[in-house]
Amino acid sequence: MVQNKSAVFLKFPKEFPVPGEHMEIQTKELKADLKPNSVLLRNLYFSLDPYMRGRMRDAESYIPHFQINQPMNGYGVAEVIESKNTAFPKGALVSGMTGWEQYSVIPEDFAKHLRVLPKYARTSKKIPLSAWVGVLGMPGFTAYSSLKIIGQPKAGETIFVSAAAGAVGQLVGQMAKKLGLRVVGSAGSDDKVDYLLKELKFDAAFNYKKNGTILENLKRAAPEGIDIYYENVGGETLEAALEVMKNHGRVIACGMISQYNTQKPYGIRNLGHIVSKRITMRGFINDDFAKECYGDFLKDVSEWLEGEEIIYKEDVQEGIEGSLEAFVGMLNGKNFGKQVVKIADL
Repeated sequence: MVQNKSAVFLKFPKEFPVPGEHMEIQTKELKADLKPNSVLLRNLYFSLDPYMRGRMRDAESYIPHFQINQPMNGYGVAEVIESKNTAFPKGALVSGMTGWEQYSVIPEDFAKHLRVLPKYARTSKKIPLSAWVGVLGMPGFTAYSSLKIIGQPKAGETIFVSAAAGAVGQLVGQMAKKLGLRVVGSAGSDDKVDYLLKELKFDAAFNYKKNGTILENLKRAAPEGIDIYYENVGGETLEAALEVMKNHGRVIACGMISQYNTQKPYGIRNLGHIVSKRITMRGFINDDFAKECYGDFLKDVSEWLEGEEIIYKEDVQEGIEGSLEAFVGMLNGKNFGKQVVKIADL
């Protein structure tokens, strides 16, 4: 029995969630009475991601919504401290769906979704543990697999990435550069634009809040049009991308964060381009391409990180106490890089 601090979901918000009203930090006693094939985890890091806003709706989706008066959950990195499951021995490091809490009891049905991390995860000097919820976790695999399978990128093409300094966007841009594409990105501050241009070596980037409309900015950055749009934002940005897209373009629909916290969704006015330009637009979820891509992803991206061939910026919140404000900040675009919460040292 231990004191366990956790982020608890209280009620469904209609617009932006408010700490203290829709979720709060609570401390309760945890009785770790393990059933067969369950494990007890000491959580080290957990990930804050835009898709979690969709889990704050009382509606059916590809992933269950958060349960009222229960700790929220998401992708995390943890250490097994007690185990009744031979697949996850005591002392192993794992990644997968864990709680927004200090300790999590993972029952048999959920333990099968955990992955034991390779031995180098504990010893690597170039790959921090937080990377396993970022560049080597769900955001990294999202970028790698969707760009490859849906984007069908070809050297010499132009790709436009919205929210390009975020968890997924920064990786999509760098992976596209490695494949010989011209890369254009948008972000919400001058600092983020400088990061895209100077550190990630994007070919062009713009602050969508300045210097005219998004469409005007995009036309200046991609005067000959775009072949692929990596969609993270939705709304006016999607409309602009469709306007400048070439015939037979592809839209990789990863997310639409501008639409998650409003009761008045933006109406796209030029969807006719999908027909006239023969555009392919496809949505996906992270596990869709796991069987065909995960092995290559882990090998390639691990090697790129060890060889310092790609850069990955993180925005780390220290301590679970600030996780709720960090989550709302991420929904507002205040994070710079992948938003993670550090709970404990290894």
